[in-house]
Amino acid sequence: MTETKAALRKSLRAERRRHVAALPDATRALLFRVPPAPLLALVPERATVGLYHATANEAPAAAYARFFHERGHPIALPRFGDHAAVMEFAAFTDPFGEDDLETGPYGLKQPDPNAEVMVPDVLIVPVVGFSAEGHRLGQGGGHYDRWLAAHPHAIAIGLAWDTQLIDTMPHEPHDRSLAAVVTPTRLYGPFA
Repeated sequence: MTETKAALRKSLRAERRRHVAALPDATRALLFRVPPAPLLALVPERATVGLYHATANEAPAAAYARFFHERGHPIALPRFGDHAAVMEFAAFTDPFGEDDLETGPYGLKQPDPNAEVMVPDVLIVPVVGFSAEGHRLGQGGGHYDRWLAAHPHAIAIGLAWDTQLIDTMPHEPHDRSLAAVVTPTRLYGPFA
């Protein structure tokens, strides 16, 4: 199944890259600005919200960080000490800038080493692919899978482009489904 997932990731990444490249900048700037109302019901008051600093082709999460920050939610981003380190989440206190971020070992922006470690109650995750039932195909490193397994009560929500929806998803018993998936045109879920 690993080879199947690897081939699927390669295909989905190529399609995502084509899709994002075809979006006019003005259109892209309007997407993923405000979470859909049904999604807000999944986020308890004052819950710590974990997000991610999107790469060029991932669904952008920055506006969601600002949205939840303005409503009093503590915000956390993933952080790695090095390539062998377990992913943890740390405070992101400036979602309107990046003053408290540095480049981590994977080349991604992350909170600096002095930022407070946090455990998100709600985790908004990037996806490479997803199914209409809420199954997620991640980057392949297993970082989110391991974190979610260690924090089974966290509510996981995916952000994705519509082109990342796939009919048949390789799904293993240890894979954790998402509570919902948000795309620019639709909310999948919330799932029971």
